[in-house]
Amino acid sequence: MRPEQEAAVDKTIAYFRSINAENPARTPKFLWNAKMRFGKTFATYQLAKKMGFKRVLVLTFKPAVRSAWHDDLARHVDFEGWQFVTREGLQYEDADFNRPIVCFGSFQDFLGKDKNTGSIKPRNEWVHLEHWDLVVFDEYHFGAWNENSKSLFALDDDDEKSTAEASNTGDGYDESWLPIETDYYLFLSGTPFRALNSGELIEEQIFNWTYSDEQREKGNWDKVNPGKPNPYITLPRMVLMTYQMPDEIVSIARGGEYDSFDLNAFFEAEGKGAEAEFVFKEYVQKWLDLIRGAYSATTLDNLKQGAEKPPVPFSHVPLLNVLNHTLWYLPRVNSCHAMANLLKEPQNAFYHDYTVNVCAGAEAGIGAAALDKVQESMENPLDSKTITLTCGKLTTGVTVKPWTGIFMLTGIGTPEAYFQSTFRVQSPWTIGEGDEREIVKNECYVFDFALDRALRMVSDYSCRLSIQETGPEQKVGEFINFLPVLAYDGSAMRQVSAADILDIAMAGTSATLLARHWESALLVNVDNDTLWRLLANEEAINALMSIEGFRNLNQDIETIINKSEAVKKARKEAEKLTPKEKKELSDEEKEFKSKRKEIQEKLIKFATRIPVFMYLTDYREETLKDVITQLEPGLFKKVMGLDVKDFELLTTLGVFNDGLMNDAVYKFRRYEDSSLSYTGINKHEGERVGLFDTSLSEYEYLELAQEESMVTPEGFAKKVSSEPKPAKKQPVVRKEKPAAKTAAPAEKRAVEPKPAKRDWIIEQLEKANAKPIDLRESDGCLWVIGGGELDALMKELKEQGAEFKYSLRGGNATDNRSAWWIKGYPEKVEPKDEPQGISEEQLASIEPGSLVFHKAFGYGEVLDLDDSYIAIAFDNDDKKKKPYRKLVFPGTFYQGILQIG
Repeated sequence: MRPEQEAAVDKTIAYFRSINAENPARTPKFLWNAKMRFGKTFATYQLAKKMGFKRVLVLTFKPAVRSAWHDDLARHVDFEGWQFVTREGLQYEDADFNRPIVCFGSFQDFLGKDKNTGSIKPRNEWVHLEHWDLVVFDEYHFGAWNENSKSLFALDDDDEKSTAEASNTGDGYDESWLPIETDYYLFLSGTPFRALNSGELIEEQIFNWTYSDEQREKGNWDKVNPGKPNPYITLPRMVLMTYQMPDEIVSIARGGEYDSFDLNAFFEAEGKGAEAEFVFKEYVQKWLDLIRGAYSATTLDNLKQGAEKPPVPFSHVPLLNVLNHTLWYLPRVNSCHAMANLLKEPQNAFYHDYTVNVCAGAEAGIGAAALDKVQESMENPLDSKTITLTCGKLTTGVTVKPWTGIFMLTGIGTPEAYFQSTFRVQSPWTIGEGDEREIVKNECYVFDFALDRALRMVSDYSCRLSIQETGPEQKVGEFINFLPVLAYDGSAMRQVSAADILDIAMAGTSATLLARHWESALLVNVDNDTLWRLLANEEAINALMSIEGFRNLNQDIETIINKSEAVKKARKEAEKLTPKEKKELSDEEKEFKSKRKEIQEKLIKFATRIPVFMYLTDYREETLKDVITQLEPGLFKKVMGLDVKDFELLTTLGVFNDGLMNDAVYKFRRYEDSSLSYTGINKHEGERVGLFDTSLSEYEYLELAQEESMVTPEGFAKKVSSEPKPAKKQPVVRKEKPAAKTAAPAEKRAVEPKPAKRDWIIEQLEKANAKPIDLRESDGCLWVIGGGELDALMKELKEQGAEFKYSLRGGNATDNRSAWWIKGYPEKVEPKDEPQGISEEQLASIEPGSLVFHKAFGYGEVLDLDDSYIAIAFDNDDKKKKPYRKLVFPGTFYQGILQIG
């Protein structure tokens, strides 16, 4: 296994075992938030092998992924003797029950009901009779919030409305209601935005591996592992190329929330099959001419302006040479047929060199059959050319190695679907074996003709899937360091910065929208796991009960948990219930859902007081959590009706969703600044800007106002010149307030570095082949140009006493390129011999009577321990109900769940 696969397996096993030790009645759930090419199937099998599982059920929402699950099991020596049961292959009754069995099937098939009887389909009864060791939900992002999936659980209509926002109530889609018995659940997804945002799972239940993680490891591998083969070298870098369409083309298809180019309207079609035709056929033809560089209006404009030929996909030579196999994602089935028909017409002779696959509709095949047809049409992909037209098929969970580009021609607006589709083209493609192996695909391309939408998707992906406690600009900045975003404005292609992306992604934010952020059910978590943690913490319960409206909270939580567990159990035996019992079951459901919703609404009402506190406080230089807990506790108590220590406790228990609160605070701060800037007021200039539990430096946050915006009033991107730029201030630490903005600007000039004295930092940088720019002798900074690829080096320097800061736009010395900087000449700190985290000596010192601290349960005293478990009596537990808790030892200390008090 690669290092990240091993980390995912180990973290999952540790969590499963810790839950078994804490509460054997609970069925543990774990999520792998891992992008395509992580190797989820192989790692899942390794997890099953390490845990000794003999019965694994894989439920997928996309049957086309069957071949990946089969091949990893059949072709790897680690799984010799394992059996793969599927509807089209080996049948369950024919399997050898003495050997491990993996059963693969679609969610719709295994859990669907017979239309005539309303009962389980007879051919699938065996699935429900078996007790499974592990149930895997593959492509979880696709089905978890799908209406058809929810209907299988017979949810009430009123419940559908209450969970429309996918808030974490625990009453919506719940896998524990499945009429299937299992010991563990594992969820697999590369884009689990809804699951993460809802707070459905806490950090301990999630393993993250994103595109940025992958590309960072690819760049750092040779430095960290010299001489060893790079396992990431075959993974191509992605490039997003966005195009602003000519007004003549887009004018007929404007609209939508942002009054932008509507791709669904533009590619609307009438008729079916061979009779299908675009409603705006003349304009779609102009678009086809545009992407091969033959659109006359653009050509004439370029001649007038003296501009270079635009880098369009099928004209720009570097692109043309790699785009032999592309995927075109269109809005509907008849749009795919209309495009195929148009490409066949005489005026499109250029496209006649390509085999056009229509992968849409029933005739294209279902599941794996659709994939087989596409691969067959490619024959030898090095010699052939294909265009695959789809409106959804083959955009999730499948691998087609020769695809090097995807055209996003649909108005798809969710980041889940957008990035699941775009990552299809990032599959490695190599030929040959061993030393003769050659990488065919080093880069792959995403072409998007809706600029605003593309940048919103980039913002969502980089900010919402990253768990790093950094600001939005730095998250986006790191992401686009590995996935460059280029925008074509009609005359030139320009690279887009992180600040520009966030500006456009937040365009249209209003006071009403901001208010909705603070009224969102997503900000609070009231699922059973969170309520369990609350119930186990008497101090937290007492804190909430001190707030008006929470007087009977303890009793309400017990009712919710007990009745919801009873209902789940009854749902599994629903077919055996009498009509009277079903009615009683329905009444009990309504009771606990009503109480859960009541608690949720009260917590939301509490959260809406936070912006009032933000408005009243004058502090911004620290994180909001720090302002609340350290600087203005008196004001917080008056506004919120809760002591700061109690609020902090509720946050650590997961009652409030930290990530979404950060986002809401960030938008509030930006809106506050923009609403005052027209008056010339900027009372917080030079200060840090606080979010909920992280803060941004001035150079991450205020750059948005200090530098040019990407978009001009005319809607075009400003050109980034290749000529030297005027000098600008370096990010030195201010010792006094800068002059007022209205003062006449002093003439700027480039800073000439004086001969710098060498120190240990320079030597370290040069050893690592970094290029330092040292201006410290001129009271400036030591700069190192680069971004995420220097993470490992910067971490090493920090451990030795030199903590560099990161600036997205660098300074004058770096010609405004992203760079790391430090001031002064810090002394070198010799590394300590002891390992990070808890040491073996500390572990050996733990004995009965030792004081320990648990993230969820607080302080406690060790009663007993052995090589596998540790028994602890926690101060906050009711000793009659819970005299002690038994936890995994020493794993909980290695994970940081337990700490020595």
